[in-house]
Amino acid sequence: MIPTATQASATLEEIFRWRRDVRHFRPEPVDEATLDDLLRSASMAPSVGLSEPWRFLSVDEPGRRDAVRAIFASCQAAALTERAGQDAALYARLKLAGLDDAPHQIAVFSVENPEQGRGLGRGTMPDTTVWSTVMAVHNFWLAAAARGIGVGWVSILEAEAVRLTLDVPTSWRFVAYLCVGYPVERSDTPELERLGWEQRQAACREWVRR
Repeated sequence: MIPTATQASATLEEIFRWRRDVRHFRPEPVDEATLDDLLRSASMAPSVGLSEPWRFLSVDEPGRRDAVRAIFASCQAAALTERAGQDAALYARLKLAGLDDAPHQIAVFSVENPEQGRGLGRGTMPDTTVWSTVMAVHNFWLAAAARGIGVGWVSILEAEAVRLTLDVPTSWRFVAYLCVGYPVERSDTPELERLGWEQRQAACREWVRR
């Protein structure tokens, strides 16, 4: 049965509220059929010129996972040295990735100049292919949240090192590295907010007018 607009709006609002950046995962894997469903949901995202530039790569080989973990550790150490005092101490306590726990790891790339779409909408704003890929990631994330599955976006990674580690074409631009699995616990408050790193600002929910 097709839900009413009110029902659909309430459900979507609930998914928004429970969509968190997860870093603590239970070990049991998500079944392949469900992962396939999440990929289909991702592929329903809008894309510039109907170019569908996203490429989702499941990283399964232990050696490649270890290499990505090493890239993260190097970038994390460099980021820590750039901070000082109390900020550095708090940063050091943050768990910024679920690479050691998540049963699934997915790298997301965007084809920089795909033939599909024939360039429509990209002449003046070529980054729209990347933005389209981010929309696909968001679809994937919301679909996962609706099923009680957690997603964590690891961004403390050097893009070219990841691309070389995963041996993908040079035309594929690295966009996201996702840790996926069932969360240890669910919360409607961002972990960074719970740990005192930052607070949501009410101004972000207000229109800027000109």
